[in-house]
Amino acid sequence: MALSYYPPGTANPSAAARSAVPGAGLGWPGGALTFRAHSAVPASAVKIGGLGWPGNPGPVTSVSITSVPSMSGPTMSEQSSGQGSRGVQVNEARSEADGGEVRGTVRSGTGTQRPDQAATAVSRKTSPVVVPDIPPDPADTPIARAAEAAVGVRGGGQRWPRPPRCRIMTIANQKGGVGKTTTAVNLAASLAQHGSRVLVVDLDPQGNASTALDVAHHIGVPSVYDVLVDDRPLAEVVRPAGEMTGLYCAPATIDLAGAEIELVPVVARELRLARALKAYDMSDLDYVLVDCPPSLGLLTLNALVAAEEVLLPIQCEYYALEGVQQLLNTAELVRVNFNPGLHVSTVLLTMYDGRTRLASDVADDVRAHFGASVLSTIIPRSVRVSEAPSRGQSVISYDPASSGAIAYTEAAHELALQSVGAR
Repeated sequence: MALSYYPPGTANPSAAARSAVPGAGLGWPGGALTFRAHSAVPASAVKIGGLGWPGNPGPVTSVSITSVPSMSGPTMSEQSSGQGSRGVQVNEARSEADGGEVRGTVRSGTGTQRPDQAATAVSRKTSPVVVPDIPPDPADTPIARAAEAAVGVRGGGQRWPRPPRCRIMTIANQKGGVGKTTTAVNLAASLAQHGSRVLVVDLDPQGNASTALDVAHHIGVPSVYDVLVDDRPLAEVVRPAGEMTGLYCAPATIDLAGAEIELVPVVARELRLARALKAYDMSDLDYVLVDCPPSLGLLTLNALVAAEEVLLPIQCEYYALEGVQQLLNTAELVRVNFNPGLHVSTVLLTMYDGRTRLASDVADDVRAHFGASVLSTIIPRSVRVSEAPSRGQSVISYDPASSGAIAYTEAAHELALQSVGAR
């Protein structure tokens, strides 16, 4: 590559009117550029056009020289003395013949760095060593933070406080698609990861909780239907959930869709699940989470009568708010007529999209209405949460470093702290 020197007064010189000499050791940072000046010229006459180097995002457009004590020496060297942002170079030039000095700023198409920002000039024979800044905590990197979060989600040997007695919680909302099943599965998995023993009762005929927990629920499998309709003991239908220690599931089959009709003529039909749970040995359980269908029929009514607490997931959208009052009215009727201890203990905001103003408004309205019952953790929208059931897993085990897994783990931790009044 050659450096062209344009003599004074030559605006657009021809090839004969300019001198071109090869650049010696060209290559930034650290390379030295040597050019020969055939006569003493004023600073305004020295221009470099089309000069570029590896890593520089744009060609050098000019060299602005501020002082030229002498240019009679045979050789002048430009040496890199620093590198600005995005490849911008600040250079010093010295006349090797008489010690004359030229100071200036090389400007590229992307920016300029002032001479006072440059590092100390190095020898033309020595390439500068660029040492990146070391963060205060070398372990504080995005990868390290993600790994630490994943270890926390998986438990990492940490055990959360267990409640003094088993908590029976119904997860209900008659609006579909608000995250009832997702919440039941992932809270249960997270609690089990941290030392609790959890039973998930799948009361939804779709059987999505059974799918996510990798429990068989095809026709013919003993299920909650047999418990409600045929008085089968609950212990005969409970199965371990996958390979996760401490997590169990009472599956639902499609037969459960007919239970709504079959239970209509049955005496005390609202108490069927409550009686089954009372007969079940829960001495070794910490939580029973009942996943309800998206309706206020007999199945949801059985769940409300059997539980002590209601966990209410609310999607952060306007329609989700419309059905909440109807559920609260139903819960109040159950409390007055069947279950005096029933109360809404926990509200969880789900599917939060921080890009929308509506999500923030809904969250504010829910907190204003339910107060301290609302968990401080908000569950964001997450693709990983949707993908996990297709693998027969909760998001806790499917992708523990995902935002959904981390959020559900934090929500489960709050739930565990509720159990000992430490929230």
